[in-house]
Parts: sequence; C-alpha cells; structure tokens
Amino acid sequence: MTVGQIRDRQFRSVRRGCDPAEVHAFLSRVAGELAAARRELVLVAEENARIKRALRSWQARFTPGMRR
Repeated sequence: MTVGQIRDRQFRSVRRGCDPAEVHAFLSRVAGELAAARRELVLVAEENARIKRALRSWQARFTPGMRR
C-alpha cells in the first residue's frame, strides 16, 4: 500500500459511522508514519550496502587467501 493510497482512501458514509474528519486525520497520520518508515528503510539499506563494501575491502586486504 502506498502513502497516497492511504491519504486518498474514501469511505462511504453510514448513519452511525465514524466521524469523517477523525478518519481522515488518522489516515493522514498513518500515511506520514509509513512515509517516514520507508525513508528510514532506504537509509538503512544504503548504510548496509556501504558496510558490506567496506567489509569486503577489508577482507581482501587483510585476510590471507581471500579472493575478491
């Protein structure tokens, strides 16, 4: 599910349903938290790749018999 799908989700009105403004506020909050989590995931994946490259480089220099 995308952030836009959450923010743009519409619900039909029912007589004893939820307050539409409250539902919209909640969906907006959830979409914001999802966007932040996805940004953090990208940063962590980039850091993970950087660390793996550094480890392989270190191993190639300091581990006898290690192939590149």
